[in-house]
Amino acid sequence: MTGRNSSQDYSLRSLQSLLGVSRSVLTGLMDAGFVQPTRGRRNELRFTFQDVVVLRTAFQLQAAKISSRKILRALSRLKSQLPDELPLSGIRITAVGDRVAVTTGPSQWDADSGQLLLDFEVAPIKGDVTFLDSTPRNLKNREQQAAEWFALAEQLTGTDVVGAEQAYRKVLELAPTPHYSAYTNLGVLLCEAETRCEDALTVFERALEHFPRDALLHFNRAVVLEELKRYDAAAQAYERCLELDASHADAHFNLARLSEIRGDKQGLVRHLSAYRRLSG
Repeated sequence: MTGRNSSQDYSLRSLQSLLGVSRSVLTGLMDAGFVQPTRGRRNELRFTFQDVVVLRTAFQLQAAKISSRKILRALSRLKSQLPDELPLSGIRITAVGDRVAVTTGPSQWDADSGQLLLDFEVAPIKGDVTFLDSTPRNLKNREQQAAEWFALAEQLTGTDVVGAEQAYRKVLELAPTPHYSAYTNLGVLLCEAETRCEDALTVFERALEHFPRDALLHFNRAVVLEELKRYDAAAQAYERCLELDASHADAHFNLARLSEIRGDKQGLVRHLSAYRRLSG
């Protein structure tokens, strides 16, 4: 885990690479005031994680075949009609046909023309949708928004653990039902950072409250306990994993190693033999 500042985590070049958005679109969004990057030590532009969400909207609109010119024009008009501080909460931006539609509360309007869109005017949405609403209006919105954040989390995992962690936690906050993959991925992400094992343990234990009979979660919890050198608790967690899935070879291997550490020669032989039988 590096000591990066999560509030200023992205350069202009990294955003272009991450989102696939042209420099002209990014510049236009900055000119429109939708994002206000700060300057780094070398006077380079630095963007926040929240900026990524806004800019990803432009990317999704491009994917829905909305022209860059229309995106910039629509978002500029949208900015002029909103309060001085852009309220990220409560805004949903979508592509409806070849238009950019904005939903604020119960109203939906065309961001380019400013005209209200009635329910019967809303055509099937083209492309993906990015939600910027932290309080979705119904179950479907919560599921779709959680899916968006999960996709972003997976995209960020290989390049930035800070942003990925924030996105996975957003999934857990928004998902209408316990999100197994978000719990699992977040726990593994934290476990890979040497200083976050306690946090990873908390994530896996919360996941087990929802999925108590999942062998993999018990295995992952055991791995974290082992990293924390809580060997007795780790052994019990591995045993629980094997109670639920007797064919889990890695649990036997890790128990063999723990048996050796604890001086249990009989356990070492038993679990090592089971591992060889299952993996052979």
